[in-house]
Amino acid sequence: MLARAAVFLDRDGTINEEVNYLSSVEQFHLLSGAAEAIRRLNHADIPVVVVTNQAGVARGYYDEAQVELVHTYMRALLQKADAHIDAIYFCPHHAEEGIGRYKIDCDCRKPKPGMLKKAAEVLKLDLHASFIVGDKMSDLEAGAAAGCRTALVRTGYGLEIEQQLTDSPLQPDFIAQDLHDAANWILACLRKKE
Repeated sequence: MLARAAVFLDRDGTINEEVNYLSSVEQFHLLSGAAEAIRRLNHADIPVVVVTNQAGVARGYYDEAQVELVHTYMRALLQKADAHIDAIYFCPHHAEEGIGRYKIDCDCRKPKPGMLKKAAEVLKLDLHASFIVGDKMSDLEAGAAAGCRTALVRTGYGLEIEQQLTDSPLQPDFIAQDLHDAANWILACLRKKE
């Protein structure tokens, strides 16, 4: 099987409304246009992979089972909109703030590209043909480190991050209003390659 391009998505602030340490389905609300954007990527036969840091687990605010419940709920909401996520990877670690077994300097916490590399290995993805969309510098850095093209969304923390870009050596390949706008850009990029 040939490796193929994928779209990696941050979760909080990109797919759903930013909530500090989101830990329950009651706090989870899809952003406008997010389900449609994912559906369009699905219909174009592009794998969609969520990669999310969950430092709340590391800090003991909630456990991995709660993260899984939120992800089950997210999948159900997307399914109602005829959309789906192909895989979800989350990092429960934090090198400084973590407690117990979660206090490690791992390879999976963004800005490190470990989650993207793991997904590429498991799903046979071509990272250099892939994209990452997120609202934080750590998303862009993880994507760049993995060789992906990067898009910053203005949802979540994105507007704040956009204002800091003038001082940053790392510039996103695209700045999108939201996930819907980012999906339009990604689909246009992939059409050019055909």
